[in-house]
Amino acid sequence: MATGTERTIGQLVADATHDLEGIVRGEIALAKAEVTTGAKVVGKGVGLLAGAGFFALMGLVFVLHGLSWVIAEWLPVWAGYLIVAVLVLLVAGVLGLLGKKALETARPAPERAIDQGKQTIETLKGHGSAS
Repeated sequence: MATGTERTIGQLVADATHDLEGIVRGEIALAKAEVTTGAKVVGKGVGLLAGAGFFALMGLVFVLHGLSWVIAEWLPVWAGYLIVAVLVLLVAGVLGLLGKKALETARPAPERAIDQGKQTIETLKGHGSAS
């Protein structure tokens, strides 16, 4: 017994689709708000870390300057600065070589995610391989 107020399946599907679109839009808006808030906090943190790095660098300059003058108690001042400069350049060289080695072994592309995406596309096309 159908009353005149019953809705068709097409109307129900249309309403469900409309509701689902609203939910998805709401989730996207929430994600945008969370990312924006998170980005502000990250920006503040990066700024503070940059300031700390700058002052640490300035402190290192003064420590190295002082070390040069300590060495100058036994050798000429130029020799103290030369010794400190050579030590600093050796540390820079070692760090540079370690950094180069790390970059050579790095894999910046998300290879597993790309492979998984390709497998998903193949499966959806109906050409999935039996792995």
